[in-house]
Amino acid sequence: MGTNRPNGSLYTKIENRTATIEFGHPASNSFVRELLNRLTDEIKKISSNEAVSVVVLRSEGERAFCAGASFDELLAISNPDEGTTFFSGFANVINAMRECTQPIIGRVQGKAVGGGVGLIAACDYVFASEASAIRLSELSIGIAPLVIEPAVQRKIGIAGFTELALSPAEWKNAYWAQEKGLYSKVFNSIKEMDKELDFFMASLASYNPEALRAIKKILWEDTTSWSELLTKRAEISGKLALSPASKEKLKSLKK
Repeated sequence: MGTNRPNGSLYTKIENRTATIEFGHPASNSFVRELLNRLTDEIKKISSNEAVSVVVLRSEGERAFCAGASFDELLAISNPDEGTTFFSGFANVINAMRECTQPIIGRVQGKAVGGGVGLIAACDYVFASEASAIRLSELSIGIAPLVIEPAVQRKIGIAGFTELALSPAEWKNAYWAQEKGLYSKVFNSIKEMDKELDFFMASLASYNPEALRAIKKILWEDTTSWSELLTKRAEISGKLALSPASKEKLKSLKK
């Protein structure tokens, strides 16, 4: 059962050198700005915790993993500064995940859209259920998946990203995502996935923490420009959200 809090929920449990971060929101685990800020701060806090060797990122419930950014907050953008701030939410989370000193393991139990796909791409290793289809819906609402593009393309390549971005109404199934490199392993059920995830995490947490941190560092060593890059992408996205075409489409969907 998921949260009913309008600003969402975020819980962290640290046990056996593993930090498990769970987020939730009543709107299919989408992200309002406050929840994105809290997740960014939590990842940064865990990154400096030497008692933690590995991190699990998961969402509440058994259905959607993440529906992306809040539709209501997107619709409420009224000027360029608000637009930049809105899209910087996912930019900040992705950069925090990139800079986190511990490997982050994603647990994906259901569908992911837009920014949710970006979160998955920013994980270092991902377990997914068969129900975990993905879609980049941005073009269909008058914007573009610019902020998450570096993370997604890093995992699935330019061809895979293009296929997702230019077909915003089309769902790609979990096995497509695994073939492209977004998912590391796909399971028939959540129960089977969680059983294997528990075993994997127990093994991973038993390894030399310094070695794990060294691996994490080299995995992301060519991404130091992302702090500036994602901010610029957030600015562009904010302007797109204010375009007449985008505003008209968003209002029609709200009705």
